[in-house]
Amino acid sequence: MSRKPMMAGNWKMQKTHHEALAFVEALPAQTRQEDSVDMVICAPFTALTSLQHAFKGSRLQLGAQNMYFEEAGAYTGEIAPGMLLAAGCSHVIIGHSERREYFQENDVIVNRKVALALKSGLNPILCCGESLSEREAGGFEAKILSQVELGLQGVQMIPSYTERVVIAYEPIWAIGTGKTCDEIEANRILGLIRDHLARLYSQDVANKIRLLYGGSVKPSTIEAQIQMPHIDGALVGGASLEPGSYADLVRLTQQFGL
Repeated sequence: MSRKPMMAGNWKMQKTHHEALAFVEALPAQTRQEDSVDMVICAPFTALTSLQHAFKGSRLQLGAQNMYFEEAGAYTGEIAPGMLLAAGCSHVIIGHSERREYFQENDVIVNRKVALALKSGLNPILCCGESLSEREAGGFEAKILSQVELGLQGVQMIPSYTERVVIAYEPIWAIGTGKTCDEIEANRILGLIRDHLARLYSQDVANKIRLLYGGSVKPSTIEAQIQMPHIDGALVGGASLEPGSYADLVRLTQQFGL
């Protein structure tokens, strides 16, 4: 099954809208027009509108790092999916470990966000992963599969959804630490996720959903990672902040991931 690779950058709480525009201007023209890799930049809310205009004429796609699970209402400080769509977003990260840990987002909240994102026309990037203590204690695979299952609970996987749902495995102990889950182990976990999707839906659905790896991904690691059968791309933090580094990630993904 051929799945189009994805290189999603998660800028987290970094870059003003001026810095975001400078990033786009510094990207090589070839990278901006690459069509064999889905390139998604998940920027802070304050940079979205600026990037919406800067991305015009390019193949770059815009993503948000979070959204609320209601379409509108008296929810001070929250962002509705319609607002993201109006700002040019096609994707939204949901359930990142930092949201779960620092802002107490649980699987019920994550599930509501995934369902509303799909209903609204946004493509959710559903995150899952384990902490170092959970990995060392053993049995962490069950937690990861539970996060996937509960995150998608009640979602009827109609054909159009299989092309839009993306799942990112991010071992928490490898995020921003310089530690990388080696490609063999990352592929094993993603293979377990794909097998679980087949049990929840069907093998055909499981074969179509893209699975990403995230956790200290760099140009020096992506070549081996992207050649693994279940790794369809990456959700990248720090290495997506520099234009040259992001361009290298896209180039290597195009070169070795097809």
